[in-house]
Amino acid sequence: MQIYLAALRVGALTFGGGYAMLPILQKEVVEGKGWNTEEEILDYYALAQCLPGIIMVNTLSFVGQTRRGRSGAVAAALGAITPSLIIITLIAAVLTAFADVPAVQHAFAGIRVCVCVLIFNSILKLWKSSVIDRVCLILFLVIALGSLFFDITPIAFVVGAALFGVLYTVIRSRKGGGAV
Repeated sequence: MQIYLAALRVGALTFGGGYAMLPILQKEVVEGKGWNTEEEILDYYALAQCLPGIIMVNTLSFVGQTRRGRSGAVAAALGAITPSLIIITLIAAVLTAFADVPAVQHAFAGIRVCVCVLIFNSILKLWKSSVIDRVCLILFLVIALGSLFFDITPIAFVVGAALFGVLYTVIRSRKGGGAV
């Protein structure tokens, strides 16, 4: 039940998709419950982006899995989607009648600005814990430029970065430099 309620809170407070979820997830699961470390959440998040489906549901399913196995994963997934199902049902029932009202249009514009700020905050947190040395900075720049100038699926970048990390670790350990 705790997993369901925690996922319900994350699902109810997340607006704007996966990136906007990170600060809420961190506050709920890492700081509030102490169930996972920030690094684990970032790993789950990175893996969730590579899988089909909703990033928030996938990430919370990993959290639930680590706490209570399959039943925890199911409880987390259900908790994550419950608020959206309720909200979408309510909005769909009335949105068409009010979509042209200026106040509603301005409300959505304000929400989009708020989501941009939440995403920016998530990027700063990810940056601090991910770009930890010169090699990570170079990898970041290669992927950022590659995604800007080439039409390559994000999955290829994630798999490439993972392979690079493994290769880099193997090379460093052979030279006696230890792991990354």
